[in-house]
Amino acid sequence: MTQIKDCTALITGGASGIGLLMGQMLLERGAKRLIVWDANPENIETARTSLAPFGRVDFDRIDVADTEAVISALSRLKADGVAIDLLINNAGIVVGKPFLEHTHADIDRTLTINTGALMHLTRALLPEMTARGRGHVVNIASAAALVSNPNMSVYAASKWAVTGWSDSLRQELERTETGVRVTTVLPYYIHTGMFDGVRSRIIPILQPKNVASRILRAVEKDAVFLHMPTIVRFLPLLRGLLPTRALDFVLNRIFGVASSMDNFQGRIQTSQDTKGSHR
Repeated sequence: MTQIKDCTALITGGASGIGLLMGQMLLERGAKRLIVWDANPENIETARTSLAPFGRVDFDRIDVADTEAVISALSRLKADGVAIDLLINNAGIVVGKPFLEHTHADIDRTLTINTGALMHLTRALLPEMTARGRGHVVNIASAAALVSNPNMSVYAASKWAVTGWSDSLRQELERTETGVRVTTVLPYYIHTGMFDGVRSRIIPILQPKNVASRILRAVEKDAVFLHMPTIVRFLPLLRGLLPTRALDFVLNRIFGVASSMDNFQGRIQTSQDTKGSHR
């Protein structure tokens, strides 16, 4: 079982949304040190004020798409004697428009932030975790990794990739008995601003505090997967049992999945934000 008390945790995209909430909850549960990486300086300053009463927090303005910056930041932490016990790969973006309206830059940046960055950061931290014989990696994927819907093609692709990589990594680490755990999180839409404008006909949009709390409970239990809400767990079963057109009918005509992104707006961006709506 992973112990949060006295751990040192690193959260990417940790200055807003569920990243910020998880950071506060980690400190409330006794984490020794919290390291927050975020690309938005305004969010960092706001988070610095809100997290100050809860414990030791270090902030760094890091764009996880910049692998050199990531490696450099980790080198600084290592030089300061900081060992990461819990990594939460939370940073992510969504463009939210038809594929033909994506620019090549949209495609590259979405895949880099949502998929490649997780792999590079985890790869850089794993040697120290395995050497200590403990550690926990949390990868925030999405229910979009289990079912396709319009206006999310590149985002869905990035999350399908994360899900496959994350569970493959888990199995590798378990087979070699490294002591390092991996949890893959697959949530439905979360009411953080990242998916502002989304409409869900039947399944309620998730509340951030509940999502953050459930993720940390999953960490403490060393859960392999966390599906939110529970109905998401049954999507692979439906895909296996139903013919494709029948599945389309159930998801799109009954649950309204196909039209859920029709009014997507995303979080309002500041001049400091990179393109896309952020978690």
